[in-house]
Amino acid sequence: MITALREAWLTVVPDRKGRHGPLPPMLLVLTVVTGLVDAYSYLLLGHAFVANMTGNVVFAGFAIAGAPDFILPATLTALGAFVAGALLAAAIARTARGHRGQMLARALIVETLVAVSAYVVALLDGTDYRYLLIVLLGVAMGTQNATARALAVPDLTTTVLTLTLTGIAADSTLVGGSGSRMGRRLLSVAAMFVGALAGTVAIVHHQDSLPLLMAAAILALTTVAASVLSRSEGAWIRSGADTPTK
Repeated sequence: MITALREAWLTVVPDRKGRHGPLPPMLLVLTVVTGLVDAYSYLLLGHAFVANMTGNVVFAGFAIAGAPDFILPATLTALGAFVAGALLAAAIARTARGHRGQMLARALIVETLVAVSAYVVALLDGTDYRYLLIVLLGVAMGTQNATARALAVPDLTTTVLTLTLTGIAADSTLVGGSGSRMGRRLLSVAAMFVGALAGTVAIVHHQDSLPLLMAAAILALTTVAASVLSRSEGAWIRSGADTPTK
């Protein structure tokens, strides 16, 4: 337990001279954004996720089989938009030439602009612009996911938790494991849960666009932080990548 708490602390308040520098807390914040936008998209945009593509592939199967409340065009639109966002992030990463600070800052600028655009559209009437919102949010989440993958901070992919949860169980000291990165993994799960909870509470209380406003505000603040930190010359800027987790 003490080790897990220490790992959690070092994720929130990392060693600036460490391998990943200030990246862990920023990616943790982006995980909250995922919870917010997926709550909005699933509950209001036709039961389609804009960040969790595993869920969308399954939902596509449901829709084709004729299950009620699942809309195949919405699911396919989300998948296509997410891939487009990932392609965009790859292009951004190449312009950064291995500079992880600039890579994150540039990707966040794009993601923030897209998220703000989605919020403005949602204010007009989200139900009338369902597919435009799915495209905007899918591009934003695809950009975020591909950037997190390129940054390769273990257990902080920001949009998927399957291997994170697997790692919690498989590496548990209860089965003789090392318990490695337990604190960081639990924080990642908690961050997405908090985002989803906050987004759902807002929607249940008829503040439909509030999750997108919160997401846009968080992204804007994170963009400012990333832009300032990208000027750093710390070792984390060009740290060798770990194998990405999913």
